[in-house]
Amino acid sequence: MKKVIATLIAGLFATAAFAQTPAAPAAAPAASVPAKVEAAHTKAVVKADAKEAQAVVKADAKEAKAVVAAKTDVASAKAEAATTKAKAHHKAKHTKAKADAKLASATAAASTPAPAPVAAPAAAK
Repeated sequence: MKKVIATLIAGLFATAAFAQTPAAPAAAPAASVPAKVEAAHTKAVVKADAKEAQAVVKADAKEAKAVVAAKTDVASAKAEAATTKAKAHHKAKHTKAKADAKLASATAAASTPAPAPVAAPAAAK
């Protein structure tokens, strides 16, 4: 019965984590950024969020399983879950920063105008 309850709780956490909609970007970038780059940035951020949520759910499930299995392992399981969550958060933060940097470089490249072509001198007759 305890395993059934633990499974239901883990399922609840998993459902809650994946049912959330990804947060919208704080400020919409300029229209000069190509849609392809914007889509890649959004995809990278959403993927990082999903991976973080999945790691948190796994850590919570592992902690719940440890609680059900043996009361003595609770402290170590909580500590391990906390470190796993911290690692997942750090990894997601790093991935988001990388995606933001990529978007910023694409924005800078898109806002820099192309050099004007140099006119060829008129041919002598």
